[in-house]
Amino acid sequence: MQLYTLAAAFSADMSGSLDKLAAIGLKNVEAFDFVRRPQEIRAALDAAGLASPTGHAPLLSDELWTPDGSIPTPAPQVVFEAAATIGATTVIDPMVPTDRWLTEEGVADTARRLNDLVDIAAGFGLTVGYHNHAQEFLASFDGQTAFERFLELTDDRVAIELDLYWAAVGGQDVTALTRAIGDRLVALHIKDGLVPASNPFAPDAPAFTSKSLQQTHPGDGVVALSDALNAATSVKYAVIEYDNAPGDVFADIAASYAFLQNGGFVR
Repeated sequence: MQLYTLAAAFSADMSGSLDKLAAIGLKNVEAFDFVRRPQEIRAALDAAGLASPTGHAPLLSDELWTPDGSIPTPAPQVVFEAAATIGATTVIDPMVPTDRWLTEEGVADTARRLNDLVDIAAGFGLTVGYHNHAQEFLASFDGQTAFERFLELTDDRVAIELDLYWAAVGGQDVTALTRAIGDRLVALHIKDGLVPASNPFAPDAPAFTSKSLQQTHPGDGVVALSDALNAATSVKYAVIEYDNAPGDVFADIAASYAFLQNGGFVR
């Protein structure tokens, strides 16, 4: 479960939040904004009997923009040391701004920055990865989306975490994309909802926040989650996430977990 889902609730009651997730049946979480408090998060994880094999942290931008506020970017070594402290094995950059996905030069620069971190992360016993939103699918170059070009330019050791909801918002066939990424795909974000009429990351789109998104329990929206999960060949983690939980957030998480259980996707 991606801890961004809990947002303020996690910071307000870290131990209580993790205990509720463990009671639902979860064994793993995906840490978010962990660099400024790794010891605290590790202690809370251990107390709840949970692990955080993956974590989101900004690696490729001066700051991480989210629809609900920005987070400054520390040096990569600081990020990797914090990730090792919480017990993560893969650090995933969760978002690169739209403007860098609109030109071939911007995509190449983003790929280069991530490639440059592969060996540095390895020194901490870690791998690096990238998580998409919808802006990666706005531009195309010679028949390739910017995201496809990024995949082509990045080192095979760079892990990919595909957010199925955001890929659908970007107009992608999520099952075909899952299949195309192949063995580099280590995690899927399991998220459903209604797709906006236009890509909210487009340069001329109106400003939006998470609260403007119409998200649902898995299976109640339009995203082909089960088909994508069945198409995955090497995925280790099906990561529950809501940008905008439709009801009580812990009940919504439980509904997502039940979806994965009932589909036979949980081991």
